[in-house]
Amino acid sequence: MKKVVVTGMGVISPIGKSLDEFRDSLKAGKSGVCKITQFDTSGHKARIAGEVKDFDSSVWIDKKDARKMARFTQFAVAGAAQALAQAGLLGADGRINGESERCAVVLGNGIGGFDVVTESFKKLFASGPDRMLPLTVPLMINNEAAGNVSMVYGLKGPAYTQATACASGADALGQALDLIRSGRCDVAVSGGTESCITSFGVGGFERLQALSTGRNDEPEKASRPFDADRDGFVLGEGAGILVLESEEHAKKRGQPILAEFAGYGGSADAYHITSPDPSGESGGRAIKLALADAGLKPEDVQYYNAHGTSTRINDVVETKMIKSAFGDHAYKLKISSTKSMTGHCVAGGGGLEAIASILAIREGFFPPTINLENPDPECDLDYVPNKSQCGEINAAMSANMGFGGHNGVVVFKKYEG
Repeated sequence: MKKVVVTGMGVISPIGKSLDEFRDSLKAGKSGVCKITQFDTSGHKARIAGEVKDFDSSVWIDKKDARKMARFTQFAVAGAAQALAQAGLLGADGRINGESERCAVVLGNGIGGFDVVTESFKKLFASGPDRMLPLTVPLMINNEAAGNVSMVYGLKGPAYTQATACASGADALGQALDLIRSGRCDVAVSGGTESCITSFGVGGFERLQALSTGRNDEPEKASRPFDADRDGFVLGEGAGILVLESEEHAKKRGQPILAEFAGYGGSADAYHITSPDPSGESGGRAIKLALADAGLKPEDVQYYNAHGTSTRINDVVETKMIKSAFGDHAYKLKISSTKSMTGHCVAGGGGLEAIASILAIREGFFPPTINLENPDPECDLDYVPNKSQCGEINAAMSANMGFGGHNGVVVFKKYEG
């Protein structure tokens, strides 16, 4: 079976629009949550989010092309530009330098272009269908992120979109891993992207009573995974994009390798449309499958990047998952939720949290769970409270759980070629 490695990473997030800025924010425990600026929040109970601030798509995308992309697609294309550049795969024309038919795109997106949907609904109800945006359909559908990354950079291998809600980014990485291992392609641009901070999106999550509404006046304190005073998640947005290659392909190019993508595990709760199975059994099984796929024992893993949404049920269930999969080692494991800083970026979270895990391995630090001031007694593991910690990491795991009972877990190892 082919070994798969990471050669490039790109970030668009509430705490940084570059890999270096993202890393520095993780180390500093910086919150990217603020009062919403993308729409008028009058009438909303939740008025805060993890917005990508001052995003100028023209830095990475031709202005004419950008007008044909929803915001979530722009994030993916911008993240892919960063990742492909770091991987040394872009030619002078800004397109793939190499055998394009052997380069795949596998991206996760849970929701699609809510900004486009919102705008077209307004026009439809106010003035009729003739006033809707002409590109409503191609802008809003969630496969357009993968399609546009393929078109912009000339990637002619398979181009897929994984849609498993908040697990989409992790599941997309798992699908890309299998594509390369099987020999169907040599390179894959993979990860997740999302942008749904609209009145429609926030209102929908409000109606589920899923969002934090009690800290609108102190937004940086609102996302507090594993804290007893948590009251819901904070919606975020962004993209985390990785370039994956077979080890053989990367070595042949002489490209520096950032980490080994060692394993993936997936499962379904078969339980409830929005709530995870309270036993944590299925999520724990996804962790065990990922460990087995990576050829690791529980004690081989030093860091676990939690799904850690800051909702009442998720954090307790995930703690059970970790205990069921890691046994006694759960109490020695360093665990943190970087959503405490970024908010919940839905499908984008899978890519961003995978990148955070790789940065932790490479830089030798455990990102913190900020705002963990009053630990929940049911969440009794080491969640790296409030400040990052230094330490050697040989293997790190990132887990994501999605509405519908989807669980996706990825494992990365320090590369020793």
